[in-house]
Amino acid sequence: MVKLTKRVIDGLGPREKDYFEWDDELPGFGVRVWPSGKKVYLAQYRAGKQTKRFKIGAHGPLTVDEARKEAKVVLGDVARGEDPQLDRATRRKSLTVKDLCEGYFKAAEAGLILGKRGKPKKASTIYVDQGRAKRHIIPLLGSKLVQDLTQVDVVRMMRDVTTGKTATSEKTDKLRGRAIVEGGAGTASQAVTLLSAILTYAVSEGIIPHNPARGIKKPAVGKRTRRLDAKDYRALGKALAEATDVPWQGIVGTKLFLLTGFRLSEIAGLKRSEVDEPGSCFRLDDSKEGASVRPIGKPVFDVLTAVSRQDDNPHVLPGPRSEDGYYTSLDEAIRKLAKRAGLAGVTSHVMRHSYASVAGDLGFTEITIAALLGHAAAGVTQRYVHHLDSVLIAAADKVSGEIHSMMTRDPAEVVMLPRRA
Repeated sequence: MVKLTKRVIDGLGPREKDYFEWDDELPGFGVRVWPSGKKVYLAQYRAGKQTKRFKIGAHGPLTVDEARKEAKVVLGDVARGEDPQLDRATRRKSLTVKDLCEGYFKAAEAGLILGKRGKPKKASTIYVDQGRAKRHIIPLLGSKLVQDLTQVDVVRMMRDVTTGKTATSEKTDKLRGRAIVEGGAGTASQAVTLLSAILTYAVSEGIIPHNPARGIKKPAVGKRTRRLDAKDYRALGKALAEATDVPWQGIVGTKLFLLTGFRLSEIAGLKRSEVDEPGSCFRLDDSKEGASVRPIGKPVFDVLTAVSRQDDNPHVLPGPRSEDGYYTSLDEAIRKLAKRAGLAGVTSHVMRHSYASVAGDLGFTEITIAALLGHAAAGVTQRYVHHLDSVLIAAADKVSGEIHSMMTRDPAEVVMLPRRA
C-alpha cells in the first residue's frame, strides 16, 4: 500500500483483470483499475457482515485530493452508523427530473460535463442550458421520478413544447429585462437534445440503466429563408442613425453584428484585447468553437474608432452598471431597432444569415464564408489562417463594405448583385 497521488495513479497500468490500489493514509480509500485503463475512486467499508464499495467518481474529471475529501465524508458517515450505499440507492429511487437537472448543472459548473472537443462546457452555454431546462423541461417533467421516465414522456414533452405549451413572457433579474419564451419545432428539438444529455449523465452516474431520450426522432426545423435586401439594410441604417431610446452599446453592437456576421455572444462579449487592427482580424479567445482568428473588414474598424474606452472595463461594449461586465441586452436592442426600421421577422439569426447571403452573392465559396462566420466546418481554414489571411481579409473587407454601402446609401444608388441560386 502507498499514499495515492496523481503520479501514483497515472502510473497504474491496466491488467488482464480489474484490481485495486489502496491508500495507506486513509484506510478504505482506493482506486479501481479496469482492464480498459479506466480508473475509479471508491470508499470501501463494512455494513454488518457485508463489505461494500461506494463509487466516488472517475480519475481525471475528479482529482485525487477531491476524491480523498469525498471518501472522508463517506467513511465518516459509516462511523456514525450510516450506510452510504443504501442511502444512495434510496435517493436514486426518489430522484426527480428537477433534482437530476440541478445535479447536472452543479457538475457542469464544476467542469465535470464535457462539451465539444472534450472540453468543459462554457459558462455561457451552461447559462443558456439552465434557462432551457427551467422554462421547458422542469415545468413539464420536473416532478416525475427519473427511474420512471419513459420515451413516451419525452415525446409528450417534445410535442407540448412544439405546440407552445411552455411559451411565456417573464421578467428577468435585469432592470426592465424580459425573457420571451417561445415554442416551436426548433425549441422542442433543443429541449430534447438537452434532456438527452442530462439523462446520459444520469446513466454515467448509475442512476438509470439507459437513456429514454436516445433515438427519438426530433421535429425537422425549417431552413431559414428570410434575408435582408438593400432596402432592409438601408432602413436599419436609418434606424441606427436616428435611435435615441437605445444605449450606445446597442447601436455599436448592432453595427458590428451586421458588418461581421459573428455570433451574438461573440460581439456582446468582445474584448479590446481581442481586437487586432494591424492584423485586420479579431483574435477571439472564447468563441463557441474555441480560440478563433477572424478576418475583419475596414468598415468594422471605422465603427470601433468612434468608441471611447470606458474606464478599466476590458470589453468593447461594457455593461452600463458593471465595472468589468459586458452589455447583455444586445438581442433586445436588435429587436427594438428592427421594429423601428419597420422590419417584421428580423432577428439576430436573420442578420447573420443575411451576411452569409451577401457573401454568397459576391461569389465567395462556402469554405470562405464558413471561415468568415467562424463555423466549425472551416476548421482547416482556421488551422492555416496565417497562410490565407490576406485572401480572407480581402473577403471580409468586401462583404462588410457591401453591407455598409447598403446601410448608408439610397437603395436606388446601390448596384444589386444577382443572388446565387
